[in-house]
Formats: sequence, C-alpha cells, structure tokens
Amino acid sequence: MNRKQFLALTSLPFLTSRLSTFAQPFLFSSEKKVGDTQKKIIKPKRIKEKSKIGIIAPASFITEEDFETIKKNLESFSLIAIPSKNLFKKFGYLAGNDLERIEDIHEMFSRNDIDGILCARGGYGTPRLLRLIDYELIRKNPKVIIGYSDITALLVAIYSKTGLITFHGAVGISNFNDFTKKYFVDVLMLGKDYVEMISEPELRGDNYSSIEGILKISSGAAEGQLIGGNLSLLVNLIGTEFDFNLNDKILFIEEVGEEPYRVDRMLTQLINSRKLDKCKAVVMGTFSNCEVKKINPSFSESLTLREVLIDRFGSLGIPVIYGLSFGHIKNKFTLPIGVSAMIDVNRVRFALIESSVI
Repeated sequence: MNRKQFLALTSLPFLTSRLSTFAQPFLFSSEKKVGDTQKKIIKPKRIKEKSKIGIIAPASFITEEDFETIKKNLESFSLIAIPSKNLFKKFGYLAGNDLERIEDIHEMFSRNDIDGILCARGGYGTPRLLRLIDYELIRKNPKVIIGYSDITALLVAIYSKTGLITFHGAVGISNFNDFTKKYFVDVLMLGKDYVEMISEPELRGDNYSSIEGILKISSGAAEGQLIGGNLSLLVNLIGTEFDFNLNDKILFIEEVGEEPYRVDRMLTQLINSRKLDKCKAVVMGTFSNCEVKKINPSFSESLTLREVLIDRFGSLGIPVIYGLSFGHIKNKFTLPIGVSAMIDVNRVRFALIESSVI
C-alpha cells in the first residue's frame, strides 16, 4: 500500500473477527531514539472484545457515579472496566496521596488479567508521580495506556523511559461519541497500519475564539514519529529526567484555559530550548477557552490566540497546522506517542502510517 495515499473512511463494526487477533508483545529489532537515550520501541497488545481494562486516576479524583459512566462507556465496546484498589480515594484535589496513586499504576501494569489501562480523568497531579514510578515493571509488562490533559506527563515519561507506545486520547469520563469511538477502535482494537485522521473542527459556540476551523500556518508535508500532548505539561517536563526529544518528530499539542500571553510564554520556552530546531512538523488540536478573559493590568491590550500562533510558529520553516480533532473537545482522535505519522498541511491530511498495537 502506498503510504502517501489516504484510504477512504468506511463504516466499521466495533467487533469483528479481527479483534480476536491477540499477539504477544515484542520489541522492535531496530532502535529508535526516545528522549535523549536509545530505547527499543515496544508495541502493546491490542484490545479485544471482553478485554479487562484497568481504571486508574493518576491526577484528580473521581466519584463512584463517575465510575458508572466509565463502565457504560467501555461496555459500548464490549470491554470490562476494572477499578484499581484506591480509585475512589481523595487527598484534597488529588485522587489519593502519591503512594496510593502509584500503587494503582503498578497494580494495573503487573496484573496478568488486565489487558489495558484507561485513565479516569485528568485534572492535576500526574507530574508528582513520575519519580516514583517503577519503569522497569512497565517495560516488562507492556499494555495500552490512554488518557490526555494532565495525563500527558505520564504518557511521555513512560515512552521516554521504556519505549512503550502510549496513547493520547479520551479519558474514562469523556464523551464517547461516534467520532471518538471510531478512532479508539481503529487504533487500539483493529490495530490498523494506516489510519486517516479526518478532523471535524469545533465551532466557536459560547467560548469565542479568534480561530474558527482549520488554520494553515505554514504549508508543506512531513513524516515522523508522533510525540506530544498538553502544551503546559510538555513544557513542565523540559529540563527534567523525563524530557523529550523532538528531532525528526511530529509534535502534536493542545491546550485549555490559558490566555494568549501564557500560550506565548510556553511556545517561547519550546523555541528557546531549541527543541523545535530539528522538528519535522507541528500539529495542533483545539486550544479551548484560550482567548483573553480580561486585559491583564500589565498590558494595555492583548494579542489574540491566532496572532500568537502565527507569530511564534510562522517562521519555523516546517509544516504547522491548527484545529485538528484532539484536545479538550468532544471529537477526539486517539494519537499514539512513538508511532510514525504524516501531515500534509496544504491538503489538510493527517494519518498514522503504521500500526501502534500488535
């Protein structure tokens, strides 16, 4: 199959005979650069019908009512939700103290009866756990793990430390509409080796944005491994042992609730860190609620989000696009960290060009 050609989308049943394919995890024989070290890329086993999915809350807490929502979401795929030991604990704004949340991560990776891991929600707290995680345990027990927002820190740290492909996508309490379900199935259950990501841009709605639909900032096309997630979480990893490498990568980013000057500050940090010097392309989802709420008294007026993105990214000399379907929005792609993808800004075409599970 020509990797440059995009396949037409077809309606696929969630459960087919292909879902019974259940290979063993393996390491690629070739090494790819992960973070600042050489790690072998690990592809987890695909999720199949009746798989047991461990539910963890590495950041903010959830309620038992939230768990019932998660159960129903997974039942729509014929999957079984299994709560972790400390799932309903609370420690202020956190889902239990750090050791309790670490215990749940380790439990779900070590249990042989658990086929994948779904983070219940984002919020705040995941970066607190990174130095406490047993990455060797995870490397020896590779599984699908999926989440977004604050979960970015966990996904990138696991990938950088172990080489395990992780997944930026819906959390347990997300709205699993038909769009989100399709990409969950295509990527995690069917394990397609070519997935065209066709965006349905969010409309302005109540939260005014200076950007409506797709914004083509810099034209061109590129291929590279995907890495990314929430912008503020990525920036917070810079300079730590969980830092990431963007050389020959396609960076994908999204954000929520940050005013333009804060987005400017974070993008400037990426630029000043020289991480974008050898980056292949930047793909942005929707930056939700990221326009000016009130003028900061330090400034007489503000740039818009559109102006910030064009100013900061417009001179990089690589393809840059904004408005694809991921982030704090209803329609969510499932984006694997560590898998090869391609972007063609001119044609607004974005695709995974290898499978992310086996």
